Amino acid sequence: MNIENPIFKIRIGADIGGTFTDLVLMRSDGTYTVRKVSTTVDDFSKGIANGLATLLEDERLDHDSVSEIVHGTTVATNAILENKGVLTALVTTDGFRDVLELRRLRFPDLFSLNYKPPAPLVPRRRRFEIEERILADGSTRIPLNEESLESVLQELEQVEPEAIAISLLHSYVNPDHEDVVARAVRDRFPEKYVSASIEVLPEIREYERTSTTVINAYIGPIVDRYLQSMRSRLEAKEIEAPISVMQSNGGIMSALAARRAPSKIIESGPAAGVVGAHRLAARLGIGDVITFDMGGTTAKASLIEDGNRSMTTEYEVGAGISLSSRLTKGRGHALKLPVIDIAEVGAGGGSIVRIDAGGSLRVGPESAGALPGPACYRLGGTDPTVTDANVVLGYINPSKIAGGTVDVDIKAAKDALKNDVAEPLGADLNEAAYGVYAVANTTMIRAIKSVTTYRGRDPRDFVLMAFGGSGPIHAAEIARSLSIKKVIIPNAPGVFSAIGLLEAAPEYGFSKTMIADPASTDSGDLEIAYSDLEAGSYEILRTEGLSDDSTGEWRRLADLRYRGQAHELTVSADAQDGTDLTSELVERFHLEHERTYGRRASDEPVDLVTIRSTYHLDFEEIVPRSAESPTTQRTPRTAFFGREHGALSTPVIGRNELRDNRIRGPLIVEEYDATTLVPPNTTAQLDELGNILIDLDDGATEQTS
Repeated sequence: MNIENPIFKIRIGADIGGTFTDLVLMRSDGTYTVRKVSTTVDDFSKGIANGLATLLEDERLDHDSVSEIVHGTTVATNAILENKGVLTALVTTDGFRDVLELRRLRFPDLFSLNYKPPAPLVPRRRRFEIEERILADGSTRIPLNEESLESVLQELEQVEPEAIAISLLHSYVNPDHEDVVARAVRDRFPEKYVSASIEVLPEIREYERTSTTVINAYIGPIVDRYLQSMRSRLEAKEIEAPISVMQSNGGIMSALAARRAPSKIIESGPAAGVVGAHRLAARLGIGDVITFDMGGTTAKASLIEDGNRSMTTEYEVGAGISLSSRLTKGRGHALKLPVIDIAEVGAGGGSIVRIDAGGSLRVGPESAGALPGPACYRLGGTDPTVTDANVVLGYINPSKIAGGTVDVDIKAAKDALKNDVAEPLGADLNEAAYGVYAVANTTMIRAIKSVTTYRGRDPRDFVLMAFGGSGPIHAAEIARSLSIKKVIIPNAPGVFSAIGLLEAAPEYGFSKTMIADPASTDSGDLEIAYSDLEAGSYEILRTEGLSDDSTGEWRRLADLRYRGQAHELTVSADAQDGTDLTSELVERFHLEHERTYGRRASDEPVDLVTIRSTYHLDFEEIVPRSAESPTTQRTPRTAFFGREHGALSTPVIGRNELRDNRIRGPLIVEEYDATTLVPPNTTAQLDELGNILIDLDDGATEQTS
């Protein structure tokens, strides 16, 4: 298929963070302008609309010059984390009312007697059973009972839910019963948000399919209202550009598609940073990268390996640490959709610091957020945060940040750290602040290990690429702890995820369970199965504005497992000339199993479980080009680097002063959107694209200029 792209004018990337909302205005030649505005927690869309209108005015651009707004949002995630989704009901097969409660017998804390799984998003009193039964082979054991269906519809009328999820047993192989139920529910409740599993996730596994469908319903009206609110606010500012939304898998889709399938945007914001890092790594010719994104509320890590983003279909949302580990499950609600493999911990610049009952220093997961914010911002926050500690240490400008738009009160930061940390610990203020810095680093290393050492990867084999408003301050010391030798700080690191939004291509994923033995399956039959899946997806693609002559490509994947295993690994299913696809799939699976778990069982039979195909739309890649910022004279300041180095007079420079210079730390690089810390025993310089390269080789040469 092909799409006729509109005349390319101005595109806007808008990424909502816990403290700031980041806006990037990119022109057709790749040059861009950035703006950080405070996140409006009462209505996220208000901050975007107001900030964008001001940005266009400052740049003297007409509102109709904007051709597209690409948005990354945490609205869906927050609704689940805070248990603030809508009143939802579940309709399921007789006897399967408690599948959300039974879950999987996996416990994240094996020896904890106090472990308690999260409460189901739909309580038992709002889960209803229909008499029917489809078997695993697609045959009908119990026909759909019309009286049972009518009884459930009447019960739903009494409950008055705002959203209804429908997930019947084995509907992925035979959707007839679920299709009838879905049509009946929509006819009776046309104003309700209805999610059917055959539309959300037509795949095997009852719990994961039901959980994903429930999540889709639980957040559906919230995402729907949010995107409508954003549309209304933008139109009030006379901005008519269409809105696209980042998906968890790294592609973008229309706002209409996001309203239909909100479960696909759960990791919308974090995915954008990985997309930007993937594009940048390709330009630099680097295949193996750990991405580290530290914002105001959380820190995220992901892996780029052999030039490919790490993907997974096993994810849990609603936990203290959101991750996709096959070894640690049970903390959150299962979401079985393709997502970029991201580990996330509650440690960011706004994370609150406290002393626990045992007298130990703790950082997060609670965050001061945008309001009341860190104590140093003087917006009402009084609890000490990681940002306050960085101000006290001298890493962050003690008077203003964000180009002078945000005031910083160092006295407020010192008072907060002194009262709540230093005095209770009986420690010097600088040492207490450095303790906060070190504990925050240790907490964030958990996320990096979740995607490296816990997966059999050695972090020393990777380059660390750090971004986010706080990432460049912590990156070098985190890399040192993991024995990583090189750190990359990209241009505009504080708004890098918003830039990543503008580098993402439209894509749409489809899947179908197909349990088969590859050894006895003909490659031609497998090709027919993929072709049927893709042909049946065209109607959905047309709703996205694509015509039959649009250009793009299908990329095929397959989920396989050793016979008897409970979970699969996903491998490429794209055919190669001169090879038998089914035998090639088996070999790819053996290799992936060995890479992930350290061993392969070549003599064991392998099962194909699910086929996947993703349509990637042709996309004009425009390389972002940062404008040269003027060199300004900055005053050195004293920064504290722990007991080993103590307090040192530290030069403060702009990024451009590293051009053609290799400067040894300690050094602070201040920019509009972020601050980069180059600690002692490291060196920094710019590469040809303007990225800061921090070398942790202690034998690096001294400053040259």
